[in-house]
Amino acid sequence: MWFFARDPVRDFPFELSPDPPEGGPPGPWVLHRGRKKATGSPVSIFVYDVKPGADEQTQVAKAAFKRLKTLRHPNILAYIDGLETEKCLHVVTEAVTPLKMYLKERAEAGGLKELELSWGLHQIVKALSFLVNDCSLIHNNICMAAVFVDRAGEWKLGGLDYMYSSQGNGGGPPRKGVPELEQYDPPELADGSGRAVREKWSADMWRLGCLIWEVFNGSLPRAAALRNPGKIPKSLVPHYCELVGANPKVRPNPARFLQNCRAPGGFMNNRFVETNLFLEEIQIKEPAEKQKFFQELSKSLDSFPEDFCRHKVLPQLLTAFEFGSAGAVVLTPLFKVGKFLNAEEYQQKIIPVVVKMFSSTDRAMRIRLLQQMEQFIQYLDEPTVNTQIFPHVVHGFLDTNPAIREQTVKSMLLLAPKLNEANLNVELMKHFARLQAKDEQGPIRCNTTVCLGKIGSYLSASTRHRVLTSAFSRATKDPFAPSRVAGVLGFAATHNLYSMNDCAHKILPVLCGLTVDPEKSVRDQAFKAIRSFLSKLESVSEDPTQLAEVEKDVHAASSPGMGGAAASWAGWAVTGVSSLTSKLIRAHPAAALAETNVPQRPTPEGLPAPAPTLVPATPATPGAWETQEEGTDSAEDSSAADRQDDEDWGSLEQEAEAVLVQQEDWSAGGQASRAGQTSSLDVKSPESDWSSWDAEGSWEPRWQDPSPPEPPPEGTRLASEYNWGGPEPSDKGDPFAALSARRETGAQLRPDSWGDDNWEGLETESRQGKAELARKKREERRREMEAKRAEKKAAKGPMKLGTRKLD
Repeated sequence: MWFFARDPVRDFPFELSPDPPEGGPPGPWVLHRGRKKATGSPVSIFVYDVKPGADEQTQVAKAAFKRLKTLRHPNILAYIDGLETEKCLHVVTEAVTPLKMYLKERAEAGGLKELELSWGLHQIVKALSFLVNDCSLIHNNICMAAVFVDRAGEWKLGGLDYMYSSQGNGGGPPRKGVPELEQYDPPELADGSGRAVREKWSADMWRLGCLIWEVFNGSLPRAAALRNPGKIPKSLVPHYCELVGANPKVRPNPARFLQNCRAPGGFMNNRFVETNLFLEEIQIKEPAEKQKFFQELSKSLDSFPEDFCRHKVLPQLLTAFEFGSAGAVVLTPLFKVGKFLNAEEYQQKIIPVVVKMFSSTDRAMRIRLLQQMEQFIQYLDEPTVNTQIFPHVVHGFLDTNPAIREQTVKSMLLLAPKLNEANLNVELMKHFARLQAKDEQGPIRCNTTVCLGKIGSYLSASTRHRVLTSAFSRATKDPFAPSRVAGVLGFAATHNLYSMNDCAHKILPVLCGLTVDPEKSVRDQAFKAIRSFLSKLESVSEDPTQLAEVEKDVHAASSPGMGGAAASWAGWAVTGVSSLTSKLIRAHPAAALAETNVPQRPTPEGLPAPAPTLVPATPATPGAWETQEEGTDSAEDSSAADRQDDEDWGSLEQEAEAVLVQQEDWSAGGQASRAGQTSSLDVKSPESDWSSWDAEGSWEPRWQDPSPPEPPPEGTRLASEYNWGGPEPSDKGDPFAALSARRETGAQLRPDSWGDDNWEGLETESRQGKAELARKKREERRREMEAKRAEKKAAKGPMKLGTRKLD
């Protein structure tokens, strides 16, 4: 029977790369790139071929093999596996690059920053301190060839071939036999003078000085070159001079050298080194320290190396979220680091965390995810969005915090192209209808209209026909002027989605009513939109054959191509609206509305007007909304208290119960911020006329027969009397201003005449009137109650304690 010997090299779980070797430290070792056969993960493999007659060198290589296997330290080259045979030695370590080659590559790409060099030298000195002070070992080979750099930019100390014990129990230092290494020996070893009295670390600290010189100035030609610091930074020069001093007795211990360099103003006293030191000890830090660290981290990431962010910061961020209590503070640095990843890495590392974050009950995390959705939406596929993300995002429409409702509406601009039929045309439209009709925040109602206009082309043809006209018509009756502007521009921006019949019978009547709106910005946009729609109608009237071309998009199915045009309305802005906040509007309605009256650039006839951008619903800065105080001022609070006797409590309780049924447990889990909340009475004025629209979030149009026209108020001129075509003389005022003033004097209007009302200062005046009325009613009720009590006392007499009324 024959037995075949197995080849240990062939069975080794690692294999060498076919690429040429990368060299290695001076000596017998050769460094190769390699990979693990099972996983393909990259490694570095140091190979030593045993040669006949080189027994001394072979013993040095085996000693280095043993040292590397037994020494474990974050700043020493990490041993993974090894193979020892009669012909060769293989040592497998983490994937690294020789420092000399690394510096050359980075120099070609622009060079290393001092931050990186300071941390790299910090690591080598720390490894040297570990060997000398903790292990009583002398490295005896500190030079550039003994330092390696991993993929995160971390410097690792290798080249352990000539290491020996400082206690003398393993014999003296081994003979190197390599001429290139002799120039790094300190001068006291070259002569036999009495200067040989030294500390155990003296020789290694001299060699450390040589390494510092080489890092900043290139390869060391001769020992005499150390006298000239060259490009060594000024903050490091005094400490460098201590290392290369002729007296070995004064060379500092590695630990003291680190302490000196970390002093205020020192070379290693910077944000990058502090960040690395914190990350090394993050597991033992207090939660409050971690929170503060992650909050400040994103400010520094721009100045940190890309490899460091990808391979050291990112794993710590993921670990902090997965196993720690870091929460929302990791999001900003996480997405900033995510920019350095390619698509495949992003899918593997970031997306699973993002999906898990959306199910969190932490409000701060939810709003930051919504605010930063633009950074990761392109990496989300449609099944993930519809099944794992949208069901959680949609709860934000019902949140009591206006900031979350606002960000949820804005996020739909990014999510809509990825939503399926049911989520987009049914679920989302239901929430949009409720927000546009019932939300107490004017900017949120405005944002809902804007968002609907931008995603309109993604809707199905039947949904567009049912929703868009009704929704934009509703917006034109909103007391918040930017909402009315958004409604007009929504019509104009989606003009290609309406049939000619709808333009003539449904859209133009609504727009014509806005030509007498109290706000000039609304009137201006209404006239532009009217000219646009009239131009289309006139062109079809002149040439009926154009009808099919004009209405080609009306019944077309939704498509990304159609949505692309709507999503690119960069100029859709109502100038000045972006600076509005709900709190400002409630406190100073006249000043806030005045901001919207900035003149806008004219739009050519026949072209759709630009559409408004989303406006903020709360004045909170990112991250500050969690600690907002209640958004009502003292006057609002008093008026709310005064309305207690004037409320229809039954209807309010029913409405509250209906909302609570829709709320999920997680939405009420955190402390509900009431920033910007107002009573439902604040928006009842438009809702009283919106009762013909659904109360359950439907946008089905319910067109009514027009009522007979009423005679205009006394003194009102006919439209034909105005100079519509030419410029108005300077001595004439705004005709609509007089019309608004007459309404303030008490003229009776029809309940549905939304276009004529003077909405400036509406909320403040309505609150003041209701507050005064409530005070009077409460005073009358108090007097009635006192009178009733007096009558009861007179009829029954004083009550006696201890008596019991018998049947």
